[in-house]
Amino acid sequence: MNAERLKQVEEIYHVALEISPGEREALLKEFCGEDKNLRREVESLLSFENTSDSFLASPPESLAAEMFAERAKQTSLVDKEIGHYKIKELLGKGGMGEVYLAVDTRLDRRVALKILPPEFAEDKDRMSRFVREAKSASALNHPNIITIHEIGQFDGTHFIATEFIDGKTLNEYTKTNRLKFKSVMEIAIQIASALDEAHLAGIVHRDIKPDNVMIRANGLVKILDFGIAKLSGSTSQSNLDAQAATAFKSGTTPGMIIGTASYMSPEQARGKDIDARSDIFSFGVVLYEMITGKQPFEGESAIDTISSIIHKDSIRLSQLTPDIPRELQHIVEKCLRKDPEERYQTAKDLLIDLENLKQDLEFQNKLERTVSPNREQSGTQIISATTSDASHTTSSAEYIASKIKQRRGGFTVGLAILLLATIGLGYWFFTNRSINATQIKSIAVLPFINQSANADVEYLSDGMTETLINSLSQLPKLSVKARSSVFRYKGKETDAKQVGTDLNVQAVLNGRVVQRGDNLTLSLELVDAQTGNQIWGEQYNRKQTDLVALQSEIARDVSQKLRTRLSGTEEQRVVKTYTANPEAYQLYLQGLYHWHKRTPEDIRKSIVLFQQATEKDPSYAQAYAGLALAYGVLPNNSTMTKQEAKEIHLKQRVALTKAQELDDSLPEIHAALGDFKHTVDWDFVGAENEYKRAIELNPNYATARQWYSEFLSYIGRYEEALAEINKAHENDPFSRVISGNIGARLYEARRFDEAIAQYRKIIEMEPNYPSVHGGLAHVYEARGMYSEAIAETRIADILLEKGSAESSERKAAAFTQALKTGGAQGYWRKHLELSLKEYEQGYEPAYGIALIYARLGDKDLAFEWLEKSFAAHEIGLVSIKAESAFDGLSPDPRFQNILRRVGLPQ
Repeated sequence: MNAERLKQVEEIYHVALEISPGEREALLKEFCGEDKNLRREVESLLSFENTSDSFLASPPESLAAEMFAERAKQTSLVDKEIGHYKIKELLGKGGMGEVYLAVDTRLDRRVALKILPPEFAEDKDRMSRFVREAKSASALNHPNIITIHEIGQFDGTHFIATEFIDGKTLNEYTKTNRLKFKSVMEIAIQIASALDEAHLAGIVHRDIKPDNVMIRANGLVKILDFGIAKLSGSTSQSNLDAQAATAFKSGTTPGMIIGTASYMSPEQARGKDIDARSDIFSFGVVLYEMITGKQPFEGESAIDTISSIIHKDSIRLSQLTPDIPRELQHIVEKCLRKDPEERYQTAKDLLIDLENLKQDLEFQNKLERTVSPNREQSGTQIISATTSDASHTTSSAEYIASKIKQRRGGFTVGLAILLLATIGLGYWFFTNRSINATQIKSIAVLPFINQSANADVEYLSDGMTETLINSLSQLPKLSVKARSSVFRYKGKETDAKQVGTDLNVQAVLNGRVVQRGDNLTLSLELVDAQTGNQIWGEQYNRKQTDLVALQSEIARDVSQKLRTRLSGTEEQRVVKTYTANPEAYQLYLQGLYHWHKRTPEDIRKSIVLFQQATEKDPSYAQAYAGLALAYGVLPNNSTMTKQEAKEIHLKQRVALTKAQELDDSLPEIHAALGDFKHTVDWDFVGAENEYKRAIELNPNYATARQWYSEFLSYIGRYEEALAEINKAHENDPFSRVISGNIGARLYEARRFDEAIAQYRKIIEMEPNYPSVHGGLAHVYEARGMYSEAIAETRIADILLEKGSAESSERKAAAFTQALKTGGAQGYWRKHLELSLKEYEQGYEPAYGIALIYARLGDKDLAFEWLEKSFAAHEIGLVSIKAESAFDGLSPDPRFQNILRRVGLPQ
């Protein structure tokens, strides 16, 4: 049976399951017609209706294969032991195995035990996939999601043990309990919280319905049956087809691969790709049903129901439940919008509105009891709406006025006090809403303070800061100051107003990290940089193993507090996690910590740590990107031979290729690829495309703009290069590297005086930055200011620790003497003498020798060494067009020939 045929069988089967057996005859006639084989196949599937469960959803091919296969009846396992589990009773069985109530004899607790069929366990591919999927589901550590305790085997029997839920489904619960708005809100908030956790992990449930929601006697809600849940595209395991489900006491209707008709989203009903917003629609259906006792979309058959979901609007809640709070109606209607882009984009957004509404309802009830304790029961009113819909807001002033009219004759003093309190409350609401209503367009995330009293975990506070900066930088409408600009405040007392002035931002985010054993506490504070007032604060208490999920949660929370409206794609980019392995993530953070120090020892240490991260998680694209970046900066930050540098570049190429294969959406990968293609491959067209792609993915990525500016300058587009480096400087105003690059771009544009002024300005702020002294010396040489060049070179050599201070002094003295006796020629002859020695030792490139001969005016020898540089494919040769030393050679046909062979514009 081919896949198309199986799909047809599947579709008819699922629709048939939604209707009564008496209605199926007409359905089969309509859909199967004269195709007797098709009808027989559907009827064969239906014969399993009462015994199948949805522990793992399978694609149509494997599901049909299981249903059609003849299975031998297995001996009951009741009263037997599997490992430390004592079987008590059978809860259900189906094509994917049997589910038992069991007792965990070690911990003396009841569990639901799923026993896999032998033929399933013997299939290595399917078993491997099952384990991966079950592990993904088990990672959902949330009080409102059923817990997977163990995946294991005993004497050849494969099983999975889950939490046993003794309660009622939401369907059963509503039949015996009339839900008031308070109960509706409590249940809805717990469901939304569970969905938020699942979506954050990249898991879409795909079958949210009352039968998959259980309520324990204490009111705790549990989401069940991830049997048809599918990993969304935001996770690295997007090819997995299902997630683990669970068994529970009362049993449910078997989960269906395409969902349950009455609770499907329009896109799910159409068979389109779905994401987390589909669950939000299904949640809206459940919420509607809890409030009204009716489903919003109904039909005489499953087909009619699906048609209603796609084409019709539901009856407004106010028509069925006149006393419904208007904001609750607004929440439900927003969940049920046909277009996913018009719904809540994340469960977190939905959860925030539900929690705010619950608080408003509670406050309203308290205030009404204060004003009119003997009043008759009245409809619920909302003082302050939680959304921006002004027409749905009842002001506190209007409310007080109505109460004054009702009680005009008495309680004057009480009303006066209440009025004053209400005015104060109204002022608080106004100011708070004004702050929150303004979209913040620029922010500085200051280095999180490590309060763990342990310097060894400094990498954690630094790494969490950088991860958040990178996450927020994914937002195209938000300017996020780069790492190098904010880390100048590390270890210093800061004032939000001053930081706002220094960096020209609207808001400042402060954080404090405390690690005690396996426990991690992070306190965040978002401050208005103009007033110094706190906009928002939150404390997160997590286990160290929850660090990956915590980072995504923080990024999402902060972006929402900035009042940034995110599309579904933007939301996924902001909260995206690159590994589910906490050990790999911590190794990556440690690698970043050492990479930023830029000493040869630290860069090499970062390489080891990034490698260890990839070993822990071979699918960790970000770790491979870090490895590529570390290899990229090592040659320029350490002393190595040309051959050693070539070997490093080969390793960099391998890391880049692997990173791109795993995740093509990382901007740092494309920036590094641009630099590699530009300098190593001499692929200038490909390099420009990579730089543009990096900037497109993250417009705030200052490094990408810096490298792109260098590329533009090297191919002779000097004005564009200066514009690009200035954009990088806007985002990272205190980066000495970018400031130094401004000087380099001015030099390459032959604007020597401006370059000198720029370098001197940097030296005033950063006197110990060797590259700036070296850059300034280079400009002085171009201007013929050799005494000044000698002085700057001497400082650069000392800072770079090229030999001892004494040897640097001797070198400077030798150049001074050569200049005194031989003028400019003597100066360059001394350079040539020293450079030829270094060339023989394998350190100086032929390109550097060619530059000296060009300065000496010896064109033939300059071209001879340029040819050696070309033959060796030296990286420096790509800058030949931008280097002013070669201006005297440019009219020569030999020079144009070199440009053509390198691939540079002539």
